[in-house]
Amino acid sequence: MQKTTNSYGRIYDVVKHIPEGKVMTYGQVARIANVATPRVVGFALHVNPDEQHIPCHRVVFADGSLTQGYAFGGEGVQKERLLKEGVVFTQKGKVDLENSLCRTLSNS
Repeated sequence: MQKTTNSYGRIYDVVKHIPEGKVMTYGQVARIANVATPRVVGFALHVNPDEQHIPCHRVVFADGSLTQGYAFGGEGVQKERLLKEGVVFTQKGKVDLENSLCRTLSNS
């Protein structure tokens, strides 16, 4: 990953590296990007300037739930995109973090 000084830039750099079929939580992204709170991650992703290359649909809440305010079509679109990538959901409609959580990122 690149060394970016702007907090939104650091967040976008982390999110770019979440592999297809996996998700990360807002808290994970905040820790890796070294930002004060997961809420900052949400603010950054809500104004994502490049949805094609910054896959913000791969970021979920710590309990596996999706955001109702997904900026690119709502919660249903986010779930649809994750399902197409092979993300596993529980019977309660949350992401199965046991199977779909990204625990490490590559530096590519």
